Amino acid sequence: MKRTLIATLAAVALCGVAATSWAAGPHRSHGTDPLAVIATLQAQLKLNTSQQLQFNNALAQSKAAHDAMRSGFGQLRAATQAELAKSAPDLASLAALSDQVQQQNSGARKQARAAWLALYDTLSPEQKLVVRDAINARIAQAEEFRAQMRAARGAQ
Repeated sequence: MKRTLIATLAAVALCGVAATSWAAGPHRSHGTDPLAVIATLQAQLKLNTSQQLQFNNALAQSKAAHDAMRSGFGQLRAATQAELAKSAPDLASLAALSDQVQQQNSGARKQARAAWLALYDTLSPEQKLVVRDAINARIAQAEEFRAQMRAARGAQ
């Protein structure tokens, strides 16, 4: 009986941790996301009026997607806490909610991505070179950071 109780509590705790990570969806390296780099280049790109409107739209969609993801995560966290407070948590309902939140997050991310890609399509060849160089710099920075982290772990 005691062994079953401990196993159940461990499974519930593990599910709570997993449920919060499910809401975030597939993990990405935001440091090397090319579309995230474009958002930092507004001044360097010297956008025309039409491009600036598209930039503002893409930025607004990205912020809306981020807010939707945070909201979904909060909803999932609250549901997880409520279920874990019960003597027999309904893990299937948490899994279903997690799937629903992940699907909503995916849709919001895809809309934001489409807006950034639409802006990128309007850039001149010179502007695209600015984006390319910034992406390469961001990737190099991320690789340097990873190397420093590996070295730090190796030194311990």
